[in-house]
Amino acid sequence: MPKQGEIDYARHIGAAAMHGAYEKPFSEDECGAALMEIGAMMYLLPPPSARLLDLGCGTGWTSCFFARRGYDVVGQDICDDMIEYARRNKARYQVENADFVCCDYEGMGFEEEFDCAVFYDSLHHSVSEEDALRCVYRALKPGGICVTSEPGRGHAHRPASIHAMQEYNVTERDMPPGRIIRAARKAGFRHWQVYPHMKPISACLFGVSERSFFHKLRWLPSFLRVLPLMFLTTAYKHMSGIVVLTK
Repeated sequence: MPKQGEIDYARHIGAAAMHGAYEKPFSEDECGAALMEIGAMMYLLPPPSARLLDLGCGTGWTSCFFARRGYDVVGQDICDDMIEYARRNKARYQVENADFVCCDYEGMGFEEEFDCAVFYDSLHHSVSEEDALRCVYRALKPGGICVTSEPGRGHAHRPASIHAMQEYNVTERDMPPGRIIRAARKAGFRHWQVYPHMKPISACLFGVSERSFFHKLRWLPSFLRVLPLMFLTTAYKHMSGIVVLTK
């Protein structure tokens, strides 16, 4: 049962992996991309001190970032052990405006309590994105928004995803913008917009490695580098991207 795998995940991945999860985003190889993505989401969210629901928050580092920005945050996760780590993060980051609850985001009971909600790399673990977004729709006040940043097409077939499904019995699914928007429409959301992830933009601008195609573009003037960037972001949004849904 995939949900049981999510519930037991923290106990099964081992102490070293759990420590890495607790130290996110600074423990990640792509820390820079993660920080840029959170920054992009903050641009798209209403300003603090909006009340924010952070869905599938894991060890709570995203919740603490939003709280330090000034949001009134409730972080949610299905795993009790993750919530315990999230509370540790709350203490070390000294954010009294962050609270955490353990529940299933496909069956939450919130009713018009939040100005905004965030799925950061978590909706693709759902069994039903429609149930999850329906619960979020109910949780949002009229005019509230939900911002999602999810892996897109091909994610479920990557070696790391296959390993996680086989080893830990968790759910790993493709979650491109089109799938999110279709589920959101069924849930009642009336408007949506798709924005590019920050990772391809940073690759184009900074050339993440010498073996990367984008590394060659570093010799071009900045105004010429914008041309492949424009093409990349337009094409990429159909496969993966940040989605903003409005109630």
